[in-house]
Amino acid sequence: MNKYIQTREQMYQPIRKQGIFTWDLTQGQEYALGHCETVTESFVDEIREATQRIGDLYGRLTHFLQQGSDPLLSELGIPRAAFPFCRTTLPLSFITTIGRFDFACTPQGVKMMEFNSDTPTSVVEAYYVNEQVCRFFGMENPNHGMEAHITRAFRQTVAAYQESGYGVDTKVFTSIGGHAEDEGTAKFLMRHSGIGGRYIPLSQVGISLDNHQLCYLDEGNWSSIDVLYRLHAGEFFANDQTEQGYPIGAHTLQLVAEKRLAMINPPSAFVAQTKALQALIWSLHEQNQFFTAEEHEVIETYFLPTYLDNEFRGEKPYVKKPILGREGGAVTLYSAEDEIIAKDGEGEYQDQMMIYQELAELPTMDVETMKGSYRGKLLWGCFYVGGQASALVTRLDQEITGNLAYYLPFGYK
Repeated sequence: MNKYIQTREQMYQPIRKQGIFTWDLTQGQEYALGHCETVTESFVDEIREATQRIGDLYGRLTHFLQQGSDPLLSELGIPRAAFPFCRTTLPLSFITTIGRFDFACTPQGVKMMEFNSDTPTSVVEAYYVNEQVCRFFGMENPNHGMEAHITRAFRQTVAAYQESGYGVDTKVFTSIGGHAEDEGTAKFLMRHSGIGGRYIPLSQVGISLDNHQLCYLDEGNWSSIDVLYRLHAGEFFANDQTEQGYPIGAHTLQLVAEKRLAMINPPSAFVAQTKALQALIWSLHEQNQFFTAEEHEVIETYFLPTYLDNEFRGEKPYVKKPILGREGGAVTLYSAEDEIIAKDGEGEYQDQMMIYQELAELPTMDVETMKGSYRGKLLWGCFYVGGQASALVTRLDQEITGNLAYYLPFGYK
């Protein structure tokens, strides 16, 4: 066994035993790297400042769009079954309880690539694993103590639902059962939410035939749910059906609109999730509309030119992305000459509306892995929790950051 593998096992074995982070190996492959990258405080501050300024801008626009017409919501790619859900507003200053912005660090500065405002993962890595790895290497964790952001955001969200007349007694955290990362993420958020609750796999959540409420199966009995944290995307809910063809997902979203179910993340987070919003923001920026002078400066500084039609062919390298895609699914990178640089082969999300975004070159980095030396491209993420820039996380992959990208811990020396 080489030194890297030995060191890595010494790092992750105690973490694994805690039962909080058990997917350092995923599908038999290394996921969490046995290395801790050194960063500067000024770099971390720069990412967090970008996150805060972009998040505030998203917040104002999203709250405005929630009152939009059916054609506008359709243009943003939101499924019709989710319209009443998306128009449901809360007395909250923020649009998502927990979201994550992804950034490229380019020669032109930090550029925001996309916003996972609805169902972000890498939560356990950012808020728990990074602390453990930094301790192992005797480094300082830039994310130290930021679990408190999660607690505050969840409590504020539940309080806003209660103020709006929703019941908030029975709280359930859910994800697709048997998926270690999703289940582990949901349980981690439950432990740090400060609102209590229990974890129930999505397969044990259903609609009561008696009162048509959302319920969970507990020892053979069905119990009503008041507050649901779901690590299950809003667009999936819009299309989910039972084996008998009943639209259970659309029914669930309708319950939120009728104040019969409080859902986290809230409806505004799903509106902000669509990448068509990035195209809308850029269009309004080019037309010098809607935004304040300070917001236009934020867009000019941190946003990448993004369109619903291909404005780059023959001009600049660009990326084609599905508006509600995740984990690099159905993403294609093109050269200025319209030749494919890289393409996701999974096929998922191919039938969605696409956006076209100027290609931001990710910085290249060499690391040691269990298979030897690896050269990848580094993508930074920063969580936006309860309206506050929060913990950072970083992943390493090839041109497209996919589902099996490496997780790379980092710290201050």
